[in-house]
Order: sequence, then C-alpha cells, then structure tokens
Amino acid sequence: MLKQLVLITALGTAAILSGCESMPSSSATSTQNPQLLQNRTWVATHIGNTAIQTSPQARNIPSIQFDEATKRVSGADGCNRIMGSYSVNRDTLQLSQMAGTRMACLNNNNIDRDFNDALAKVTHYKTIGKTLQLLDRYGNPVLKFESAVQPR
Repeated sequence: MLKQLVLITALGTAAILSGCESMPSSSATSTQNPQLLQNRTWVATHIGNTAIQTSPQARNIPSIQFDEATKRVSGADGCNRIMGSYSVNRDTLQLSQMAGTRMACLNNNNIDRDFNDALAKVTHYKTIGKTLQLLDRYGNPVLKFESAVQPR
C-alpha cells in the first residue's frame, strides 16, 4: 500500500513538473515592445474574431503603420486613408486625433466602418512574432495584423 502511494505521488509530481517545463512563459511568446510595433506596415487579418477577406489587388487594404520619429499613425481602413497620432508605452497604445478621407466605397461589407469602430476601442497592444494584436481595455483583441513583407 505504501509503495503504491509513493508511486502515485512520484508520478503526480513528475507530471506536474513536466507540465510546468513544457509551458512557455508569456514573455517568450508575447512581447510588448514599442520597437516591434513601430516602423513597419501591418496588414489587417481580423476585426474581432472575423477574418478580413481582401484581394491583393484591392486599393486601400486595411493596414496600419506607426512612425516612431513623428509619432504619427497612418494606413487604410479598407476604403479610406486614415491618419492620426499615437503614444505608446510598454503595453499601452493610445490613438488620438484620428482622421480619414471620405470616399464612397461600395461592396466592401462595411469593413471600413468596423475597422474604425475597432480602432476607437484600442488601449493596449501585443506583438507575437510577426503578428500584432490591438486590444481593448479588457484585453480582448479588436484588430489583428500580420507584418507585411516589404519589397526590396
């Protein structure tokens, strides 16, 4: 009976320790670093949990760029050009003075409206590899982006 108890305890401890070792720490997979956010083009892939379907030939593909030198944000919402200013800290992101062009875009499934509604909710960000998530105040992703490959 004692051998069985020791064996069960040893197996349980080994399972717990191996589970802890195999789980990556959040700092290894997720980074809040302004340098990873800035000076690159981010192409939108999701608004909330909804995937964005755009043609590579489409004009004004939903995207965003953060210029470190000027602290200006620019991009497109799927129809219009957008611009504004931003401030960033370790994991917070504040967008302000956002403006955009006002073109009439047909048949875009309201991507521009949904994109701008999501941008208005952004308070935090998270980069994971080549992925950027813009988060609301509750930590929920409102926009997801992939880093665009820049032509040389």
